[in-house]
Amino acid sequence: MPRWPWAGRPWLIDAFVVVLVAGPAFAPLPFAEMRPSSPLAYALVLSPALALPFRRRWPRTVLAVCVAAWAAALTLGTLSPGGAVAMVVATYGVAHRTPRRSSIIATAAAVVAVLSTGVIVSLVSGMDTRVLQVALSLSLAGAVGDAARSRRAYVEAVVERARRAEETRESEARRRVTEERLRIARDLHDAVAHRISVISLNAGVATSMLETRPDRAREALATIRTASRDVLGEIGTMMSVLRAPDDAPVRVQPGLARVPEIVESVRVAGWDVVVRDEIGTNAEAAGIPLGVDIVAYRVVQEGLTNALKHGTTRRAHVLLRRDGDELEIVVTNPIERVPDAGDQELPPSGFGLVGLRERVDAVRGALEAGLAPGGYRLAARLPLPARQGAPAGGPARAARWPESSPERAS
Repeated sequence: MPRWPWAGRPWLIDAFVVVLVAGPAFAPLPFAEMRPSSPLAYALVLSPALALPFRRRWPRTVLAVCVAAWAAALTLGTLSPGGAVAMVVATYGVAHRTPRRSSIIATAAAVVAVLSTGVIVSLVSGMDTRVLQVALSLSLAGAVGDAARSRRAYVEAVVERARRAEETRESEARRRVTEERLRIARDLHDAVAHRISVISLNAGVATSMLETRPDRAREALATIRTASRDVLGEIGTMMSVLRAPDDAPVRVQPGLARVPEIVESVRVAGWDVVVRDEIGTNAEAAGIPLGVDIVAYRVVQEGLTNALKHGTTRRAHVLLRRDGDELEIVVTNPIERVPDAGDQELPPSGFGLVGLRERVDAVRGALEAGLAPGGYRLAARLPLPARQGAPAGGPARAARWPESSPERAS
């Protein structure tokens, strides 16, 4: 983009203005009243040229000096064109560099001073219409300076908004990256932790029964093989989703319809799981939103995973019911030994509960995890849309998965 030759060089502008102001004092002008007639008149005509370079720092003071010098020269009979140019430049500087109210006051004061001086001089030598031209020039310079100031303020505001938008865009991008990392971490934990717990438990069963119960060991190894295949499939699906383009269809996450599958995987590991289901597996028919459906499944999954990791009685209880406008999910597992008084939280389980709390908070739910009478308890209450014309809850259906035989529990 081409630039003016004086851009970034204010001294060039100052030199040009000084020439405009001081030049007419020495030029052979056709009108005698425009030429200084005495050393004092020369001093008054040239003094604005010395003051104008300071107009950026003291704009109002420089304007006052220029007006006073011009008025004094006029009373001595010199209608200085250079002084008029100096007042115009100073007036523009005031309007351009000061707030609108102060610039209007300064411009009006300069115009009044010029007209008043012209009226006073006219009482002696008659009114000169060129004084009116000078006053109009000052008014025009004030208007132009105010317009330039307004444009500069507008450009600065636009630049500031662009800067803030850039900062906001960067912070928003960082926030989305952080959220995406947390989502990937939660999905990876949910996909892997439960099946790894099943694999670990069955590996222990296979090791202990390899000599005495080879059939039981083979069944445990088959469970390990199935769980391994499933977890590899989950990881592969997740990797394919991460590598897919942004407009690729999103993988549908599991919901309450897959609760029987996760319960069955725990039963295969030799656990007795009792499920009281008052909702059913059809979340849409029960009026459960998709987001709540996914979070409810993750609560059950995390509860049974923690039971597999830390439980000692090989028993767990799952409750799914609608309580008014809330979905209640409770997973408990009895314990044989009561922890110490200071142990009021679930045993540490990595970031599983941290991620689960984030999921529950995302749907404005509440999560409780800790010691309860008879064992550990993981409970979540998730808000549901109100149902019109239907009582809270539904027909209770208690489902009990077949208890493991004494051989399985051994």
